[in-house]
Amino acid sequence: MLALQQVSKTFTTPQGQLLVLNEINLTLARGESLALMGESGSGKSTLLHIAAGLEAPDLGHVVIDEQSLSSLNEPARAKLRRQQLGLIFQQFHLVPSLNVIDNLTLQARLAHKEDGEWSAYLLDRLGLAGRERHYPEQLSGGQQQRLAIGRALAVRPSLLLADEPTGNLDEQSADTVLALLLDLVKETQCALLMVTHSARVAAPLDRTFHLHLGSLKETKR
Repeated sequence: MLALQQVSKTFTTPQGQLLVLNEINLTLARGESLALMGESGSGKSTLLHIAAGLEAPDLGHVVIDEQSLSSLNEPARAKLRRQQLGLIFQQFHLVPSLNVIDNLTLQARLAHKEDGEWSAYLLDRLGLAGRERHYPEQLSGGQQQRLAIGRALAVRPSLLLADEPTGNLDEQSADTVLALLLDLVKETQCALLMVTHSARVAAPLDRTFHLHLGSLKETKR
């Protein structure tokens, strides 16, 4: 579903050139979940943004469902993100002026993939049924993060990319949200790449990789 092939990325800093990603190779199959760990500043979010086509690598290729991102122009990459990708961030990025149901279906509507039955099912699974007309400010942090997960899954993505999706939650809420996320990933059979700093959060996922000094290594269990 996702392949990073010899991906490298360098940033210019006041101290000189900083190699963040050095010939990274990674594959992720449909229905598989992968945790990406590493210290702050190691390049985890950069790798995620490159996988989403939000940043371009200096070298190498990103392939999503056999489609090379480097072969697409920006409008085509944006269309692929709308149609096939779900993005979840530590900050919820909900639209304050939209209620729960409109936030949930926002990406699906933009992708012309809105499905009323699927949206109703997601609301029920997310514990948000009956709150369709509430606004984000009327929800708890855990409810807002569940809504952000629902928005990403409403489009039925092939690939789900999550950047510290439980980082703003207390431990109990984080465990609840993570369990729900993994259940929905299994139901939809999408691939999940999740950035996390927590070994506890990474543990339930199928595989774990560590990013350190530009190199990626799998942690054996």
